[in-house]
Amino acid sequence: MYALETRQRALALVAQGRSLNSVSKQTGISRYAIRSWQTRIEPISRKAACPRCERVPRPPGATTSYSYLLGLYLGDGCISRQPRGGYALRIACADAWPGLITACREAVRAVRPMNSVCIARKEGCVMVTSCSRHWPCLFPQHGPGKKHERPIVLEGWQQGIVDAHPWEFLRGLIHSDGCRITNWTTRTIGGRPKRYEYPRYFFTNMSADIIRLYTDTLDTVGVEWKPSRQSRKAENISVARKASVLLMDQHIGPKY
Repeated sequence: MYALETRQRALALVAQGRSLNSVSKQTGISRYAIRSWQTRIEPISRKAACPRCERVPRPPGATTSYSYLLGLYLGDGCISRQPRGGYALRIACADAWPGLITACREAVRAVRPMNSVCIARKEGCVMVTSCSRHWPCLFPQHGPGKKHERPIVLEGWQQGIVDAHPWEFLRGLIHSDGCRITNWTTRTIGGRPKRYEYPRYFFTNMSADIIRLYTDTLDTVGVEWKPSRQSRKAENISVARKASVLLMDQHIGPKY
């Protein structure tokens, strides 16, 4: 752990136009460390306490980011045990939505700023990954098996965060297992066919509990919804009424 003065001195050398390589050779500090200080200079303790492991457990500090990350986790996330101890949180994000990848990384950093976040590339997607022994503390829905094969119930402190930041929770769910699409139809007006387009939101999940969390939160923010055609074992929730779609557009919008 380098002192703040040491970090400032190294960055001052870089500010003079020196290369990271030359500053590293002069100071004996790795280029990786100097590069990381250009983003954040304040030292962070790797032993920072987990808010859920304190004598009096409390919610994580970045509640807005947590609500969004909770939605992502329930949709396309998983937590797995690491061979050397600890756990890895992985959120699958499609390559087609670079903005989603960035938002996911920022949310993970906000919730656990003392842990690094990396990207593992897969075919058609990336896995935003962060390792910490405390991910199961922050996401107690973690457990063996698939989410739709076991109960998914929020703890009281989690529900409190969702109640305080319902749109962030909905945005996380939509960004994981939802979408905004534009349907169209034609009508004959004055003897001529006229095309009409109308946007709508869909959310699809195989877990009845996660579907309930989604629709209950829609109810709290005044969004009208209805079940749509089911696809295999998954239930599909549609938001199609104009006022509700406008409300969703104000707070969520399409993926990007």
